[in-house]
Amino acid sequence: MSTRHRTTYANATVFTAGARPWAQALVVDDDAIAYVGDLETARRVAGPHTDEVDLGGRLVLPGFVDGHAHVVSTGEVQGYADLTGAPDLAGIQARIRTWAAEHPDVPRVRAHSWVHAAVGGRPDRQMLDAVVADRPVYAEAYDFHSIWVNSAALAELGIDASTPDPPGGRIERDPTTGEPTGFIDETAMQQLVWPYLNDRATDADRDAHLRVALDGYRRAGITAAVDMGLTAEDLAAMSRAEEAGTLTAHLVGHWVLDGAVPLEASLAAVAEAARQARRHASPSLRVAGIKILVDGTVDGCTAALKRPYADGSLPDAIWDPANLSAVVTAADAAGLQVAMHAIGDEAVRIAVDAVEAAVRDNGPRRRRHRIEHLEVVDAADIARLAALGITASMQPVHADPAIQENWRAMLGDDRVDRGFPWPELTGAGAALAFGTDSPTAPYPPLRNLFIAATRRSAFDPSLPPNLERYALPLTEAVTHATRDAAWACGAEEQFGQLAAGLAADFVVLDRDVFSAPPEELLEAAVVRTVVGGRTVWSA
Repeated sequence: MSTRHRTTYANATVFTAGARPWAQALVVDDDAIAYVGDLETARRVAGPHTDEVDLGGRLVLPGFVDGHAHVVSTGEVQGYADLTGAPDLAGIQARIRTWAAEHPDVPRVRAHSWVHAAVGGRPDRQMLDAVVADRPVYAEAYDFHSIWVNSAALAELGIDASTPDPPGGRIERDPTTGEPTGFIDETAMQQLVWPYLNDRATDADRDAHLRVALDGYRRAGITAAVDMGLTAEDLAAMSRAEEAGTLTAHLVGHWVLDGAVPLEASLAAVAEAARQARRHASPSLRVAGIKILVDGTVDGCTAALKRPYADGSLPDAIWDPANLSAVVTAADAAGLQVAMHAIGDEAVRIAVDAVEAAVRDNGPRRRRHRIEHLEVVDAADIARLAALGITASMQPVHADPAIQENWRAMLGDDRVDRGFPWPELTGAGAALAFGTDSPTAPYPPLRNLFIAATRRSAFDPSLPPNLERYALPLTEAVTHATRDAAWACGAEEQFGQLAAGLAADFVVLDRDVFSAPPEELLEAAVVRTVVGGRTVWSA
């Protein structure tokens, strides 16, 4: 006969993110929560001969759910040259030069997270050739929607003046010679660069990247993550970890679809996603649906807008609207969740139209579709998406004032005064889920919550807030990063809040951030992370 193991966690301030938001203690029965409430009742529920952990008055929160992440990539970039916060071209070059010197035997120099404003215009290959000419250099922008390469990288990729631009992407070229300058964005990067680099990674590499990501998650208090770019190779690495018993976070994935293929191929990809969803449906690893990139980014002037950018450009969406509606309708009929990257207001409109078509064609059913990012969104489309039950999946870190200079300049008009309008979405009745979109941004949730609660910069808190009227109460921000992020991926009956019957996933902070100045969110630390009743990290 099996023996149940109960533990009472006492002497704490517990924020449950539930209907009864505050408690004093919780009782964990094996891997699930048996009780959350006052300490006296907790002790009676736990019974005699029960372990009791005194948390010293610390704050307990539900485990954080990163509502939008790229899990394996998050681990992978920890081995790259980190360009986050590099203020200018000289700073970028210095970091790449140093990394290359410290890794003389690595065949390719990889770097990530430069911002457009730091380069002072479009980057080119000569800027990288000046610091590393003997090896290929690949430097991905902070949003991972464009990549900057040197001459050696262009040569090994086989990209030259005769290489055509794929639909929805661009190889920037010298206007006189037609030769590629070294800046490649959107589908051109996804189809010409990423496959080449991915082919050079092994299963062992991906397993190692996943281990690094999970280690970071444990330390940061992330107990679940929604992967928004799932590939067959990444899913295989996750599956191997699940079989080995080394997954220390619940992973929910969205199978990524390529927009630059015929409709028949897209529908086949939907069928493959449905097959993977049937195969991977455990509490620790689940394929929930598909991911579609409807447009690009404001920083790269590739997000689809209703009005032109400041330079007069007005790019189309990546997906043909009719094809998008057909794919969303097929996925909806198959019971898959659809997540659509839509940053510009025209892309958001197209995405909402696609869900509306699915509702029209498929009729009533349980559905939980979502739109990712929504950085520029029309008020009329906010009302429409709320009425259709579409979740707004957003990342506070993308509103950080430190990375807004180029974003605002590219729009150049009154649209900058309604960027990232979280309260408008919840005010209309839409569900709002928070994530980080790592590795486009740092994954630690407390930084994300600081930005959400203040609209100030986690990189440079001295900067003025970015539209302070859109700041959220901290309790709401935490709820969007826990309970609502779990609901958005269909896991509300498994995790996301502290309630009897749910998984015992929680974190303990070294201080009560609710009663402290918001700046302490940047100083606070996770001292314990518990997943399924098991302590996976303890400071």
